[in-house]
Amino acid sequence: SLWFWSERMQAGRDTRDTPVEALADVTAALEANDIPLAVSLATEAVANGAEHPLLLNLRAFRFESEGRDAEALTDLKRAAFLAPHDAVILNALGLAFFRCGQLSDAIQAFDTAITNAPAFSQAHFNKGWSLEESGNLVGARECFQRAHETQPEAAAPLGRLAALSVRRGEWDIARVKAEQALAKDSKNVMAIMALANIELEHGELSAAEHRLRELLTVSEIGNHDRATVEGLLGDVLHARNRSAEAFDAYTSCNDRFRRIYSARFAEAGIQTVPQYLEMLIDHFQCGTRDTWSRGEASAFQEADEPSRHIFIIGFPRSGTTLLEQVLGSQPGAVTSDEKDGLVEGVREFMTKPADLDRLAMLRRTGLARYRRAYWQHMRECGLETKGKIFIDKLPYHTVKLPLIAKLFPSARIVFMARDPRDVVLSCFRQRFRMNPSNYELLTLDGAAHLYDLTMQLAEIYRAKLPIAIHDVRHEDLVADFEGRIRALCTFLELPWTDTMRDFAGRARKSAVATPSANQVAKGLYSSGASQWRRYADRLEPVMPVLKPWIERFGYEP
Repeated sequence: SLWFWSERMQAGRDTRDTPVEALADVTAALEANDIPLAVSLATEAVANGAEHPLLLNLRAFRFESEGRDAEALTDLKRAAFLAPHDAVILNALGLAFFRCGQLSDAIQAFDTAITNAPAFSQAHFNKGWSLEESGNLVGARECFQRAHETQPEAAAPLGRLAALSVRRGEWDIARVKAEQALAKDSKNVMAIMALANIELEHGELSAAEHRLRELLTVSEIGNHDRATVEGLLGDVLHARNRSAEAFDAYTSCNDRFRRIYSARFAEAGIQTVPQYLEMLIDHFQCGTRDTWSRGEASAFQEADEPSRHIFIIGFPRSGTTLLEQVLGSQPGAVTSDEKDGLVEGVREFMTKPADLDRLAMLRRTGLARYRRAYWQHMRECGLETKGKIFIDKLPYHTVKLPLIAKLFPSARIVFMARDPRDVVLSCFRQRFRMNPSNYELLTLDGAAHLYDLTMQLAEIYRAKLPIAIHDVRHEDLVADFEGRIRALCTFLELPWTDTMRDFAGRARKSAVATPSANQVAKGLYSSGASQWRRYADRLEPVMPVLKPWIERFGYEP
């Protein structure tokens, strides 16, 4: 999806350091469509001291192909400085930010590209891709639609629109978009996967399996798409009760993702999430509850804050999305849909032990800036919380409870639990947006270890922090929905409303960005319980890690 040639390459501010011959040779190679030669010539020219946006863009492409994303980003930042109005360069810069996990910077670069070239379809498409990764499905749909309008002959925007419709359970729309995409490109991966998802949803499992296996024979599929297809094939085989084959497909998918992302999340010298959690556990085991005394809740309340502030935490795939949609059905409720407003506070106060010591000692004025940053982030995400019931759901917020306790002492916290065996298996089977925590879920051992450390930390927090937590088990919620929700409403000081029964209808209308969206939209069902039994032999190696939590949360041995 990189574009290398621009009619405005003369936009570079100064080409005196670029030998005319080198630029001419690169240009000739591009015009002959010999991209490898152009990349090689450009790389050599830059190494010899030449500087030009086109040459830097091409060398960045080489770096990206070699997995050297940070070096590619450096080249493209310089190229954009030299050619600040060149949409092609800005688009490439956005992609470089995207590959480095800097989504907000990527979106800004694509916006600048679009400002300079409103009809540049590729920039609209890539902005949509970035918005989808950040969880903004409404914005992503608008961008893909604009990409389609500016380049109607392209299949990729239609394929993405089909995939978004699948995520929202809009099966008829998804089929139309997918078929339109395939009419333009019979090998469009997103469109083919959309049709396979539709077949999976409607029980046409043989057709879905055939479609996906045929797709895996196509040599042109990139590694990321191939991994995603293998994971979807695992879902189809799971639905066909072929658990051993399904597990193998999930393993192949996850192994491929591990190879793709290992340089970013697992290279020597990078602190892994388990290492970070172990640091937090060691630190809090030595502290006392008195160290973390509760602040004055009334002193923190500001005029533009919500009437109720609720955090839903736990672990991924434990039922947090279901509960978010239930509580979000209250009149006047607003949900975060996993928008993380605590980033600045975590960076400042939860990086190392000395930061945590500073956090423990801070009172009102020292914390005000970080509260404001939290609410400002939510407003920038389009969430108006003033006077509302605001529900901040993010499972990994469990780790951030010290910051939550300090910044929001009057907030209510709900902890979702589910059978640890189902949680770990479900995490292993999902294709999450990749980040340092989700990277650990790509193996059963990694998922079980991350779960264990997170639960250990949660238990220590309960003992050391001045917080009140209400526990909800997913299975109990399914079995006794109204009873459990009424008890929760009492804790939250909210009235029971009949609208909460229609949480599935709300989910169908909302752009829920998590993998649970389609499941929540179906309402309550118990078939998701005890799925682990079908994979008991594969789970056996991690059972010693999970056993204490199976007992702690009261599940059958």
